[in-house]
Order: sequence, then structure tokens, then C-alpha cells
Amino acid sequence: MRRSQERRRTSPWGDARRRRGILQALPKTDLHVHLDGSLRPATLFELAKEQGQKLEVRNQAELRRFLDKLTAGVSLPTYLKAFDLTLSVMQEREALERVAFELAEDAHLENVRYMEIRYCPALHLKGSLKLADTVDAVLRGLSEAGRRFGIQTGTIICGIRHLSPKTSLELAELAVAYAGRGVVGFDLAGAEKDYPAKAHREAFDIVLRNNVNVTVHAGEAFGPQSIRQALHYCGAHRIGHGTRLREDTLTLDYVNDHRIPLEMCLTSNVQTQATPSFEEHPFREYLGLGLRVTLNTDNRLVSSTTMTDELDRAAETFDLSPMDVRQVLLNGFKSAFVPYREKGALLRRAVLEIDQELERVQIQTGESERDLL
Repeated sequence: MRRSQERRRTSPWGDARRRRGILQALPKTDLHVHLDGSLRPATLFELAKEQGQKLEVRNQAELRRFLDKLTAGVSLPTYLKAFDLTLSVMQEREALERVAFELAEDAHLENVRYMEIRYCPALHLKGSLKLADTVDAVLRGLSEAGRRFGIQTGTIICGIRHLSPKTSLELAELAVAYAGRGVVGFDLAGAEKDYPAKAHREAFDIVLRNNVNVTVHAGEAFGPQSIRQALHYCGAHRIGHGTRLREDTLTLDYVNDHRIPLEMCLTSNVQTQATPSFEEHPFREYLGLGLRVTLNTDNRLVSSTTMTDELDRAAETFDLSPMDVRQVLLNGFKSAFVPYREKGALLRRAVLEIDQELERVQIQTGESERDLL
């Protein structure tokens, strides 16, 4: 009897299968997810057929092998080669609208309540589309998903580090034009090494002067100096990844003291070698230090993941308690690029549902409130 009680006390979730079911049911956010990295496999092939595109893979099995090779812990530039494939079928209005709708639907099916989808409009202009056309198409898809499923979404316009600062400037102006109409932020993505964020400072000046939220990919494939540029040259309100933040105590304290959220993506961080393994990922360390860490998918197709997968992986790897998971989930809702007057209602609903679910877990596993806390 004593051994049974000890096992139960060390595993408040019950077992792994039950834990996953609980995580699936909890209300979630996904603040860092790329549109062009999150197509459904079947959609990729259907769009290619409709458009007369010849892909370098012939079926879903070949697609997975191709992606697994690119994500086998090599490097960020290698990982990014996967997007050449997905972007080839995302150059038309209907395709962008469909992919956006399906991404929001997939998120809704695992109880993601709020999602921010990011992409670079400049990468979708190989056909007849203009920059604004891409935004209109994505927003239509997300709006329809919201109407059907109730999921709340926002769009983040991305500049790309290796593209010219002039392109980033045009994209910043686009983000400003659509602010308040579905676009909630501006980002800078792409390979960090040799492409400093400060080169795109003019673009960030424009969005900040026009009250557009800012997030920047930083500290993923380069050191904390990249994070400092994101903060002090680009005015970042959130940091994409921030895996290497722990290498600079002063910058870590600054991020923590100013409650700047980290958009962490466990699976892709291992795949790009931002961290050597899940066990060596700084997620648990950051959470213990009080940093506002959030969990996100990054690229659902390329990384073969979901929000439930990311939470489950974190819970297993770092031995997260239900209260740890609660904190991570609430960090996501608190960090959303949503006006404060609206965020309060979103957060209150999430707190109520999370606490009700965890109370049910507590009763079913026999854990006391003290054990869970």
C-alpha cells in the first residue's frame, strides 16, 4: 500500500496516457507558429496537384523522410530548407486562405483558444499576388475558422534577416496598415548568424511609432548578443526562442525584470541544435527563475508536433507538476498580443477552466491540494 501511495504521489497525472488526455483538454495558446511550416501533409500534395506543381517528394511517407532528414539535429539553415517545399504551393490566394483556415482548425481541435500565426508576405509573391493580397487571404481563412470554431487568432508579419532592410521596411508599413484589422505584431525571422537584427532597425522604428507589437527571433542559433539587439535596437516585447539567454546573466535579469516573454519551442530547438537535447534545454531552468516562458509549436508540419505534444514532452522531460503546467499555460495567455481590456476576459476564462480541470485531476488521483502546490 505504501509503495502504491508513493508512486501516486510522484505522478499526480496518473500515467502518461492519462496525462496526455488532460493536456489535450486544457485551454492553450500557440504564440509562435509559422504558417508556411504548418501545412497538413495531404493539403501540400492536393495543392501541388491543383497548381500543376511537381514536388521533390511523391507521397506522405517520402515527405516525412525528407523532413526528418532536414530536422535531424543539423542546423537552423538546414532546417529552413524545408520551407522551399511548402512555399512552392503557397503562391495563390486560395492556397493561403486554405492553409490558414486548416491551421486554425487543427489548433481548435486540441483546444488552443488563442493563436498567433506568423509569416512573411514577401515570400508569397512568385505568382500574381501583391503584399496586401497575401494578408487579405490569410485573414479570410482565419476569420472563417474563428466564425466556425470560436478560436481567436492574430497575424504577425515577418521580416526575414537575409532579405534587404528595404524589404523589411515595406513589410513594416504593411503591418502598420493592417494593425487593428487582424495583424497584431511584427517579427524578424530567419538565420541569425551574419544577419544582425540592427540592420533592420528602421522597420522596427516604424512599427513601434505606430503602436504595433514586436517579437524577434533571437538567441536561437546565435548568442545573447542577438537577444540584446532584439531588445535594444528593435524594441522587442517578446523574444522568439531565447534559448541561449542563460549565457548572459545581466540580459537574463533584464528580460526577467521587465517580464519579457520567451516563445519557447522545444522540438524545433532540438532539431536546429539550439540545444543538444530535450534534457539540456533551459526551459525548466528559466521556469524556475520566474521567467515568463511560453510553449509553442513553431512549425507543426516540419517539426511534426502539436501544442499537446509540446506540453506532454515538457511534462515528461522536466517532471512538470500540474501547477507547473498551469503556470506555463497562463504565461501564454498573459503574453498574447491582445489589448489588455480584452485579455482580461480571455485570461479569466482560461484560469477558470484550467483550475476546474486540475481540481478534477486532484480528486481522481487522490492528491491533496498541498501535494499539487
